[in-house]
Amino acid sequence: MAETTVATAAGDSGGSTGGGSPRSSTFPRLLRDLAATRPDDVAMQEKMYGIWQPITWAGYAERVRDTAHGLASLGVRRGEIVAVLGDNRPEWLIAEVAAQSIGAAVVGIYPTSIGDELRHILTTAAARVVVAEDQEQVDKLLRLREDEAGREPAEGEDPLAVEHVVYYDPHGLESYDDPWLMDFTDLEATGRAWGEAHPGWYDEQVDAGSPDDIAVICTTSGTTSKPKLGELSHANLLAMGEHLTDVDPIGPKDRYVSFLPFAWIGEQMLAVACGLTRGMTLSFPEDSATQRSDLREIGPDVMFSPPRIWESMLSEVQVRIDEAGRLKRSVFGWGYDVGDRVANLRVTGRKPGLGLRLAHLVADQVATRPVRDQLGLARIKRCYTGGAPLGPDVFRFFHAIGVNLKQIYGQTEICGIAVVHRDDDVAFNTVGTPIAGTDLRISDDGEILLRSASVFRGYHRNPEATSQTVDEEGWLHTGDAGYLDERGHLVVIDRQKDVLTAPDGTRYSSAFIENKLKFSPYVEEAVVFAPSGEPGDAGGMTALITLDPATVGSWAEHERLSYTTYTDLAAKPEVYDLIAEETTRANEDLPESIRVTRFVLLHKQLDPDDDEITRTRKVRRNVIAERYGDIISALQRGADHVDISSRVTYQDGTSIERELTLRIFDLTTYSIPQGRGRRPVWSGRR
Repeated sequence: MAETTVATAAGDSGGSTGGGSPRSSTFPRLLRDLAATRPDDVAMQEKMYGIWQPITWAGYAERVRDTAHGLASLGVRRGEIVAVLGDNRPEWLIAEVAAQSIGAAVVGIYPTSIGDELRHILTTAAARVVVAEDQEQVDKLLRLREDEAGREPAEGEDPLAVEHVVYYDPHGLESYDDPWLMDFTDLEATGRAWGEAHPGWYDEQVDAGSPDDIAVICTTSGTTSKPKLGELSHANLLAMGEHLTDVDPIGPKDRYVSFLPFAWIGEQMLAVACGLTRGMTLSFPEDSATQRSDLREIGPDVMFSPPRIWESMLSEVQVRIDEAGRLKRSVFGWGYDVGDRVANLRVTGRKPGLGLRLAHLVADQVATRPVRDQLGLARIKRCYTGGAPLGPDVFRFFHAIGVNLKQIYGQTEICGIAVVHRDDDVAFNTVGTPIAGTDLRISDDGEILLRSASVFRGYHRNPEATSQTVDEEGWLHTGDAGYLDERGHLVVIDRQKDVLTAPDGTRYSSAFIENKLKFSPYVEEAVVFAPSGEPGDAGGMTALITLDPATVGSWAEHERLSYTTYTDLAAKPEVYDLIAEETTRANEDLPESIRVTRFVLLHKQLDPDDDEITRTRKVRRNVIAERYGDIISALQRGADHVDISSRVTYQDGTSIERELTLRIFDLTTYSIPQGRGRRPVWSGRR
């Protein structure tokens, strides 16, 4: 069945260890142990009104106990599912561990979820209690309940079962008197009274919990259909946490800033599983607008973010350097060059010579450390990226400025991680080697197969999809194509169905080309299409590109280019010239057969609410291909423009239809204006 197998030297690919291993425990029992051994240490802290508010391990455990009793008073029983909808706050985790304490599980819902997606998750999970963050989330649920009251469920569809909504940010909800709603503090107060009437019940429930119980249900990315609900047990998550910390130790003094949704497996992996097994302190920013300053204030030791965060940081640096004076640009350029040379040695386990080490000390002080400090990465020991491919150029940039960034590879179905880079063994075009206890196999048709104790229990209420994903031998079929390089590193090409072959025989991934385009600070998203092969096709790769409104807006201001809306900005000839220059530079690093020949600037950003991208910003290619079929056809036949009809919906619910003409830029006759030259990796546009 397979041509290549990699078995790790340490660990066991099946089952969990006994004794004192965290894998034989559960999250509630780990919390109880931490509260007993480190009661006064800070477990988490939240910034409110500019001041960090700490919660000790003892305080954390007490609030979990009260909340668990409160959930029990609402009728939550062992085996049920509680939904949590909102941004990261201490109450999110308190609700999660409280539900687990009484044998229930939680399903996390992204705070941006609306409408059919929200209904799908709640009805599939049959959630009777939803813990929601604030007025925005409560209003969504109230609207959903109202919509449900006036419709008949479709055949095979379950009705909405929500009986109670508990909110943890009461701002704006003071006048709401719906009996469906309950304040989180009231839930805790009810729980204290309920607990006094049921002494010993909570500890009995915690002791009765099994590592094989469902701990968390995480939604898949849903790139081709509605998200599926993956069941992850305590044993699954704790095995992953144990194996990851075997590679990169995490200690109780390490700092972690939690700002990515707990609905994402990545945050469950680091903040929850590793946090509870290692007693790490979690910090919650005050608001999305203060995340960067709060990150800088804490100076985390460990960080995990999807590519969009790293790409955003890179764009910020590129724009700032571009706006700096000539001296600062020159100093940073020299420092970056020194850091790049040192990084290229270190990631392959080699040491720089004395002269280069001395130059690097100076370069770090005057050029790269100030940049790390501005990004909040001055004290970082190691950080990870995952969830989608990160372009090698972006990867290289962070290593050159002294950030120990590593790629991980995994899926929700294997607790988010199976493969990771090791210190001093990082390759910018690979995802590393398997963690302990993980077997990796490349099938005859090039699919990546994985097996470990972290492979999920299955999709909730979807045994057919489960059997298609995990075979009888326990191998997880990832659907990704890849291979092992000469160093034993895994190289992920793309989704197996998206791997293409150019006319000259070159195998390539659309994602690889898209990452080259997205290295530009001015490009937010890019979706690349191969020639259709139909009569009249002009040939060559084509691309739909959306702008980064912040960086392009800043550039337009610098160029004294006025505009009104995003659509207006994207239609400016000067902006087309800007993106043409960036795309031409990206093409220089690509084989000629897969270079982008034509592109169009889309009149809007891709939006998860329109199903164009997932909540983790993975492009839904089938939706793009269908929704923008006319634009793609015009690109492929070599037209110079395309007329489209676009519906614009305003906040009050009204909408209008607009007729637009989008320009198609042909790069086959374009060259970068003389004198511009190749843009250095660290700078913005000259």
